[in-house]
Amino acid sequence: MTKFCLTVTCRSRRGIVAAIATYLADNGCNITDSSQFDDTETGNFFMRVSFVSEEGASLSALETGFGAIAEALGLTHAFHDESHKLKVVVMVSRFGHCLNDLLYRWRIGALPIDIVAVISNHMDYQKVVVNHDIPYYCVKVTKATKASAEAEQMRIVEETGAELIVLARYMQVLSDTMCQKMSGRIINIHHSFLPSFKGANPYKQAFERGVKLIGATSHYVTADLDEGPIIEQDIIRVTHAQSPEDYVSLGRDVESQVLARAIHAHAHHRVFPNGNKTVVFPASPGSYSSERMG
Repeated sequence: MTKFCLTVTCRSRRGIVAAIATYLADNGCNITDSSQFDDTETGNFFMRVSFVSEEGASLSALETGFGAIAEALGLTHAFHDESHKLKVVVMVSRFGHCLNDLLYRWRIGALPIDIVAVISNHMDYQKVVVNHDIPYYCVKVTKATKASAEAEQMRIVEETGAELIVLARYMQVLSDTMCQKMSGRIINIHHSFLPSFKGANPYKQAFERGVKLIGATSHYVTADLDEGPIIEQDIIRVTHAQSPEDYVSLGRDVESQVLARAIHAHAHHRVFPNGNKTVVFPASPGSYSSERMG
């Protein structure tokens, strides 16, 4: 039996759930997990349904047959094969903790992704990436070469067929053009001190101010720097007895875990844009939960 999922976004109205459940049952499918959310503030409805095709219905046949229902109810929808591994390009600068964490999770199969390339503006991680049999591209970026550098980055993305870009502590600001072209398909990670501690050494700044909580935020990238819709966040408590180095070490751990959870949710089609925020459904049975991801 093949396992699929259906994602739906639309204006809230009566009969959506019944129509979807009836259609799947009539086509020999058994629902194994279902999540839904009715946003009363915006009037939007979101739904994700996992199901198995017990009678061998193909993804294309299900998609075709669902067209009339989608049109009648005004649904934006997509059918997904849950065995598909999302093709990902990782971009990194000189902080390698998130990259190394993703490489490990990818290698052991803890993330449903295929890392097809790593792009950096430095050579620091070429050896570790190549040792994983993953292509490594060093694309230098300066103010004068930013446009040509991004053109080269997009060439790599397109040639590898990448469906998602992950900024694993990539310390260059992407242009509005690239953000718009890859809208909803770029995920970033950063510490959660913003906007309080900007610039260099944010953890040192946090230590000097006696911060008690260290956190990380993963979000979709938009033209508004570090203000895209949030996918995942977490925190860890620190005390006065810890050093600036402890802050950095703990912060790196939180960043790595939060980024992995965000990618996991995106790859499993559990994240739905909802204006300036997101709806994120919990992991379904048979998937790695956020706790196990951490």
